[in-house]
Amino acid sequence: MLKQFINPPQLNPTNGFSHVVVAPAGRTVYVSGQVSVNEKAEVVGKGDFRAQVEHTFENLKHALAAAGATFADVVKVTYFVVGLKPDMVGAVREVRRKYLDAANPPASTLVGVEALVVPDWLIEIEVIAVLPQ
Repeated sequence: MLKQFINPPQLNPTNGFSHVVVAPAGRTVYVSGQVSVNEKAEVVGKGDFRAQVEHTFENLKHALAAAGATFADVVKVTYFVVGLKPDMVGAVREVRRKYLDAANPPASTLVGVEALVVPDWLIEIEVIAVLPQ
């Protein structure tokens, strides 16, 4: 069974996400929330939201690869954005288009939060991927 991406007509139109994703039986990969930090634990893009979104997606790419997965295997994304404002959503959408399949995007949740663990972090993203058996 292939992944199914479902957007019931009774629900609002989507923009870069699917309301429902049905994944086949396989290996499930849970990636902890990633932030814009490099291998030396230094914040990348301090104070620059878009730069942090980009680096966070790059970190997700590395984490997925370590499990033998790619963004094509991702079925769920959760975003946590500090001080979420409408213009920030545009930056997230712009960057994610480079990484996620626009034709069959994963299910998605975007949450505005007051703060993350480190004050310089502006976004944290976690994903769930399903690998075929």
